[in-house]
Amino acid sequence: MAWFDPPYFCPASTELNFAHFTDAHLFAQPQEQYFGVRTGQHLQQTLAAMAAEAFDFVVFGGDLTQDHSPESYQLFAELVANSALQCPVFWVPGNHDELSQLNAMTEGQIRPEKRIEHACGQVLLINSKGDTPAGWVAENHLAELGDAIDTAASQQVFITHHHPLPIHGYLDKHILENGDALLQCIETRSRSATVLHGHTHHDYHHDYQGVEVFGTPATSVQFVKNAASWQQENLGPGYRRVRLVANKAPITEVKWLAN
Repeated sequence: MAWFDPPYFCPASTELNFAHFTDAHLFAQPQEQYFGVRTGQHLQQTLAAMAAEAFDFVVFGGDLTQDHSPESYQLFAELVANSALQCPVFWVPGNHDELSQLNAMTEGQIRPEKRIEHACGQVLLINSKGDTPAGWVAENHLAELGDAIDTAASQQVFITHHHPLPIHGYLDKHILENGDALLQCIETRSRSATVLHGHTHHDYHHDYQGVEVFGTPATSVQFVKNAASWQQENLGPGYRRVRLVANKAPITEVKWLAN
């Protein structure tokens, strides 16, 4: 379980509250734009909004960079450091990202752990980065995941970048190609499971044999739902709130900053 060890242990409390934010698509310079959106500014606004909610931690869901520059990773770290957000920041890699660059920016508030433990549940951060823009969870990583699932007696939340189920739109060409294998691993071994993903640049909700699967909107720009071609819409940044209480299903909702 090398990817999932060592775990991060959250302080004891009666409930766990965290946020999932994703798809920042940053550039080396904060004023640069992605489909007409200043992504650095959108991320800054998202961090400020999350700071106001006093989460136990937040998880960045991948696709940090758009131009693949080292400076874009530095910009992410600087925006976090200069924000009012005080809680730990965890991450999973997206197809745009390089693990070496993500690891290089990981220090202090930005945490390396991929298994988060709390009395109310366990959060597992999965690597779905493949050799192409589509996702792939390696066989040995699935085995690691199975072992990590077996260590938990309570409900679990799984976070991956790529969407494991079709959204019936353009981005299905870049789906998690072995999403069924991932979901089967989770469904057959976890007592109570919820899966969160990014990559789709909009909010989604699907069910896979009792496993709830939620897509989280981007902090950058959204992609029009159910569109056969690649279409963008600027709805402002969004992120997902998640609340865990012992022996109850997770409560989750999307927060749109424009609302």
